[in-house]
Amino acid sequence: MGQIVGMSACAHGGIYSVDHNLVELDFSSSVNPLGTPPRALREIARRAKELSPRYPDPECIELKKSLGEYLKVDPSWLVVGNGAIEIIYWFAQAFARNQAVVPSPTFCEYELASKRAGSSVSFVPSRQFVFDPDAIIKQARGADALYLCNPNNPTGLLATAEIEKVLENSDRHTMVLLDECFIELVDDSAKNSFIERIGEFGNLVILRSLTKSFGLAGLRVGYACCNPSVAEKLKKYRIPWNVNGLAQAAGIAALSDSTHLKRARAIISRERRFLHEKLLRLAPIVPLNSDVNFFMLNLGARDSTEFRDTLLEKTGVLVRDCSTFAGMDSHHARIAVRTRKENLRLLRALEVVADG
Repeated sequence: MGQIVGMSACAHGGIYSVDHNLVELDFSSSVNPLGTPPRALREIARRAKELSPRYPDPECIELKKSLGEYLKVDPSWLVVGNGAIEIIYWFAQAFARNQAVVPSPTFCEYELASKRAGSSVSFVPSRQFVFDPDAIIKQARGADALYLCNPNNPTGLLATAEIEKVLENSDRHTMVLLDECFIELVDDSAKNSFIERIGEFGNLVILRSLTKSFGLAGLRVGYACCNPSVAEKLKKYRIPWNVNGLAQAAGIAALSDSTHLKRARAIISRERRFLHEKLLRLAPIVPLNSDVNFFMLNLGARDSTEFRDTLLEKTGVLVRDCSTFAGMDSHHARIAVRTRKENLRLLRALEVVADG
């Protein structure tokens, strides 16, 4: 199985990852730059009095119905969690019993969830931040679980062709969690998603989130699409009433807003190019390529933790220190793509510390 790597120092972004009193603008969390759909906010306000004292539907029946219509899949192929991260832990408990494989760098909770489930974890290093499908296939042979992320976090790169090769050539006894939590924010999400092909792979669980795509980070709504028999195995680890009533109502309302994601994708596509072009002139900081609403910065000789803290203290702008991602060094930071006004402030803030 290759070298077993110890648990990384997993950490997350967001204003509570630092002294939140200093944060004026958060570029460390990569959510929809338009935030929560107004329709969802109105639904929360309208139904708060009704839903707050009532136990929520433990099966999320209406939300799964809305998700099924949105994805064009039968609701029996869906499970809903208190954020996508809860489903990662269900997946690990259900399937990552002995050996799990994780490409690196990527989201750290795959490793932590597998370790908590009692599994050993081995990493497959990427090549220049791109997944190596042949190495993944080789190392995953005989493993219980494999984790993939498309587009990957923190690199921001799509790996659709590489993942297709892995899925078509991996052992069908190895359960695969494919994290598509950011897929709706890439330019051509339908082309790069495997949702339409979910019926081809009985060992595949596709993870999605309303957190990123619809700005519901504070309400915590994630879901997975998989074969109904696999869905039943995941639900064995669900606690009662895991998704609150307001989150369910907001999720249904958000999914009914067909223009929100379309507008957000247009902003992201335009602003990603704008930010990248401007940052190319900000030596020694070098922006790396990305396909989604965030990208990494190569900081040269600068330490990423010191860079984050200095930027925050001097400007009130928070970026994501990438040193806590397994397989990353201490010289990269991740920034979100937001609105033009916010992106201009980020550029001014980075100019303040670029030569520091």
